[in-house]
Amino acid sequence: MLSKVPQVTAAFWVAKVLTTGMGETTADYLVHQIDPPLAVGLAGLGLLAILLLQFALRRYVAWAYWLAVVLVSIFGTMAADAVHVGLGIPYLVSTVAFVLALAALFLAWRTTEKSLSIHSIVTRPRECFYWATVLTTFALGTAAGDLTAMTFGLGYLASGIVFAVLIAIPAVAYLRFGMNATFAFWFAYVLTRPLGASFADWAAVSPARGGLDLGTGPVSLVLALAILALVARLASPSRESGRIVGLTH
Repeated sequence: MLSKVPQVTAAFWVAKVLTTGMGETTADYLVHQIDPPLAVGLAGLGLLAILLLQFALRRYVAWAYWLAVVLVSIFGTMAADAVHVGLGIPYLVSTVAFVLALAALFLAWRTTEKSLSIHSIVTRPRECFYWATVLTTFALGTAAGDLTAMTFGLGYLASGIVFAVLIAIPAVAYLRFGMNATFAFWFAYVLTRPLGASFADWAAVSPARGGLDLGTGPVSLVLALAILALVARLASPSRESGRIVGLTH
């Protein structure tokens, strides 16, 4: 089958950051509007449904892929928050635990498939590893963002700035110093989660929490519209056609 993940372009990274912000505020909105266990269950069912569709497809389809990423973001946020709020586990502990879980996934993926490259997601096992890794990176990023904002006391805006600086490291290291492309990708991929979530939280939360008080609902809606516009552009026939041609040569 053809590769079922998008090309890594500037648009990819913009879309990824937007989905992380939307996932953060949408998860917060849902758990405050309906019963939290019900919200988690509905998000989990939605994620399962779109992943089943994603696995059934034979090639990359923009709307299906990015809807899966959005639902991973929402469910991953809820899962990470449940570990802290529901079980009382400190953010530092959950962050370390998710780091170890991610390392174990990478080890298993590398051992069985001999490659961690996202350019070779062309078999079912690699696709399973890919989405398990994506979900774990979202949970890790959520815990790491809350760690810096709340446990370390930086607040959401300062945390966003810190992660904006950190995400430049793999970009510069790859472009100027020859960092391994796969390592640079996953390094940056993990950081997109706390980057987008920190700025989304800053926009949504009250001034008492250091935010702009725009509300989780309105912020989620604005981010959703931005994602829809970007994915519609990415899914245009000319871009899709060029992408498939590039894969077949």
